[in-house]
Amino acid sequence: MDWQMLKKVTVLLLAASLPSQAEEPTNLYWGDTHLHTGLSFDAYTFGTVGRPDTAYRYAKGQPVVHPVLQTMTRMDRPLDFLIVADHAETLGTVARILEGEAPELEETPAGSFVLSAAGERTQHELDQVYNGLNAVGSGLVNDTGLAIEDLADLHGEAIRPAWFETIEAADAHNEPGDFTAFIGWEWTSQPGGANFHRVVFLPQASEVASQFLPYSSLESDDPEDLWVWLETQEVATGAEFLAIPHGPNISAGLMFGPNRRNGEPIDAAFAETKSRYEPAIEVTQIKGDSEVHPLFAPDDQFADFETYNFLSSPEGLTPDPTTGDYVRSGLRNGLALEVKVGVNPYKMGMAAGTDSHVGIPAIEESSFAGKSGHDALPFKRSGPSGIGSARGWDMGAAGFTAVWAEENTRRAIFEAFRRKEIYASTGPRMRLRFFGGFSLLPEHAEPLHFAESGYANGVPMGGDIVGIPENKTPSFTVAAMKDPDGANLDRIQIIKGWVNQDGSTSEKVYDVVLSDGRIDGSVPVGNTVDLKTARYTNSIGAAELSAHWSDPDFDADQLSFYYARVLEIPTPRYSLFDSIALGIDPADTGKPATLQERAYSSPIWYSPN
Repeated sequence: MDWQMLKKVTVLLLAASLPSQAEEPTNLYWGDTHLHTGLSFDAYTFGTVGRPDTAYRYAKGQPVVHPVLQTMTRMDRPLDFLIVADHAETLGTVARILEGEAPELEETPAGSFVLSAAGERTQHELDQVYNGLNAVGSGLVNDTGLAIEDLADLHGEAIRPAWFETIEAADAHNEPGDFTAFIGWEWTSQPGGANFHRVVFLPQASEVASQFLPYSSLESDDPEDLWVWLETQEVATGAEFLAIPHGPNISAGLMFGPNRRNGEPIDAAFAETKSRYEPAIEVTQIKGDSEVHPLFAPDDQFADFETYNFLSSPEGLTPDPTTGDYVRSGLRNGLALEVKVGVNPYKMGMAAGTDSHVGIPAIEESSFAGKSGHDALPFKRSGPSGIGSARGWDMGAAGFTAVWAEENTRRAIFEAFRRKEIYASTGPRMRLRFFGGFSLLPEHAEPLHFAESGYANGVPMGGDIVGIPENKTPSFTVAAMKDPDGANLDRIQIIKGWVNQDGSTSEKVYDVVLSDGRIDGSVPVGNTVDLKTARYTNSIGAAELSAHWSDPDFDADQLSFYYARVLEIPTPRYSLFDSIALGIDPADTGKPATLQERAYSSPIWYSPN
């Protein structure tokens, strides 16, 4: 049997083992929440000329001209939704200046710098434009002669043409029931080069979005000011907003710390507002994985995954990791703050986005398009990525968000984000369900009625288990199915975090179900990857796994969270494909030849009251 026939048989067998989406309460939709086009100043100076229209057509599976390489390309498996999230700061104006479309901006100090630094438009000169504007916007010492106030000349009304291009493209490509195109942008707060960014999006159309210009860090780099602006616009225009913080692994401790941007301690009012506008966190993307750092989880054998610590600053800063930088630590910090102030500011669902700056979400390991024009081709990846001191191979090919929603529409997907019924994948489209409660029984883990039983007897991922029946322990049902086009599964784990009596927090990783009949989680699943061809086989692992699990260490008085982590068997990292194509030793890339892709469910929280 050839590979294509085997693939078809596998898909049919997997489809037959579970009910169809039409028979389930919610459906599974895949999307990218974080994509940049040539309207972002950095993407443009790195060589990306594509615009939002190209990004949406690519996400729908249509052939497009590659925004960097200018070759034809297409996405083999279309996405269900996409947020084009170009930087609000100087949105579209750098491209307009360098293409001679904004003579009124050329005489401003910032416009003059752009033209002068760009010179003959060599890549080195364009890098100087990026480095200069980036340093000014980050408040770093630089030799541009510009103050952050000068960037206002390339902002405000100057970004209106690009904003209208953005919202009109989203409306043109939005097809309720088939494809969802969200209107959104990135608020790029970057104090001292630290990543404090948010992707902001709304479920409304251009009639609403045309009534405002996107709020940027040039107005304020404090998220509390962003939230005030969002609330003001909601009242004035009828818009609704959610914001997704991203790249916490390079936030220099800002993302999950105990203090606000102004240095004051987090209080209940801050926590309530943050929870309202920021119900999800981007846990994985091209600039590394933010689930956990091995320094803070020494007992987690899978903690060191796509670890990345390069700040987006010209100085190439690589600060030491802190518990304010990683999602699992953030979830624990949130529990501790809930005990202290009464509200959990870090009650977050798990999302993922590419943060691609090549204008298309191309993250297949076998055809990774890179972070930007600097690393879009294999032979360039041994050199600088353009982002701080990172090299091309330091980037990771990730990630996508999976959403459980009633239908593929802006409203339904937006509400799924609100209730945190979402999960993150490093790329593969694994199917993951996770429920928790006091009434879930072993028979509720049976595949045929898994979702129906979960909703009827518990809460889904993102939900809350409140209170406790006498002498009861919470149980969880979890089920995962391999990507039909991808690798088998190694295991499903549940990660628990809790608050101790003294206010400290702890965590533990439980192997809930292992493939291939293993009972000891320390025994690896094996590795079938051929380092000479970058091929692997699904002769190990399982096509699907499911389990009913009760917490053996449950304490009814402890605030806690639980989330599921699904691991694939080892598969080739894109750097292995590159090394074979380039005829070099895989070790020369400085990265492992293989990796275990994964998915993270949103947590389920337990509270005694």
